Amino acid sequence: MENVIELHDVSKSLKAFTIHNMDLQIKQGYVTGFIGANGAGKSTTMKLIMNLLQPDNGEINVFGLDYASHEKEIKNRIGFVYDSNIFYESLNLKDISRIIAPAYTHWDQQQFKAYVNQFDLPLNKPMKKFSKGMQMKASIAMALSHDAELIVMDEPTAGLDPTSRRELLDIFQEVMVDGKRTILFSTHITSDLDRIADFIVLIDEGEILIDKPVYELQEQYAVVKGSNELLDADTEVYFIKIERSPNGFQALTKEAAKVRGVFGKHVVIEEASLEEIMFYMKGARNLYG
Repeated sequence: MENVIELHDVSKSLKAFTIHNMDLQIKQGYVTGFIGANGAGKSTTMKLIMNLLQPDNGEINVFGLDYASHEKEIKNRIGFVYDSNIFYESLNLKDISRIIAPAYTHWDQQQFKAYVNQFDLPLNKPMKKFSKGMQMKASIAMALSHDAELIVMDEPTAGLDPTSRRELLDIFQEVMVDGKRTILFSTHITSDLDRIADFIVLIDEGEILIDKPVYELQEQYAVVKGSNELLDADTEVYFIKIERSPNGFQALTKEAAKVRGVFGKHVVIEEASLEEIMFYMKGARNLYG
């Protein structure tokens, strides 16, 4: 399994934020969900990957190439979908496509028109009159029309209504069918990844806390509920973070199989959602530093 993106020991210090010695690999042909709360470091990492920021230390390779020698080649193979309009607001899609097309070796105008029709986008309406959902679809049409091998999406569904979000997720699934593309999907809306993600990377305060295939998360992580009387120094070691109330406890574990063996039928064990994993992991960091 090849890596499309590789970060080795990457650090970046900003005024109020630091990424320190990050190692990250994004696998070819899969959807990787990059999750974390707002301010966790997702956008900074994405900008480093896109060479919009340069690392203070470390090495970044995309398609096995470095930006210092191969920036044009790398960006020719990437499609970027941002969380807001990145096009000239006064221009329409027809004009924008004419400006963008010469920048890409494999631009396919017929393919672009096909996506515009599929997404029901107007060619002659100024971008400032597009809804946010239409802006996202326009970005996707641009990305797919130059045969992008890697699609980098930074909060593409933020601010969209549920119907528009579902429609965009369906589009993302469609473009992955042939197995030729790779998607890196940054979001704090974890439910968007339930249907489409193959791998999950959880970041908090510039540090990667989890980097696993989805199936491993489903097997290992669980929310456990039971009586407070079941907790003591020996049993608490199985949990990442415990919440107690007069009615009992609720906790996250990454040792679901062991918990089943130790507690048996005395607890309720439920599959942990991505949102619950993110919430409890961040809570554990706040609790223990």
